[in-house]
Amino acid sequence: MRRIGAYEAKTHLPRLLDEVANGEPITITKHGVAIAVLGPASPQPTRTTHEAISGLRAFRQTHPLSGLSLRELIDEGRR
Repeated sequence: MRRIGAYEAKTHLPRLLDEVANGEPITITKHGVAIAVLGPASPQPTRTTHEAISGLRAFRQTHPLSGLSLRELIDEGRR
């Protein structure tokens, strides 16, 4: 893993981002001490519409409204 000073990282950020996009992680240092690692972002898993609806239904099963109506909750959120 390549090490680079904070000042140089600030000065050459676009070039460093290109290198990271190509898979090379870079350690950023300040006075010789590692303070950050610049690396490629991990892809976020996406849910299908069906999975999202199923998740909401499962949440509703474990979190009952305990006698409150949806209208009461909406009104409470607007205060």
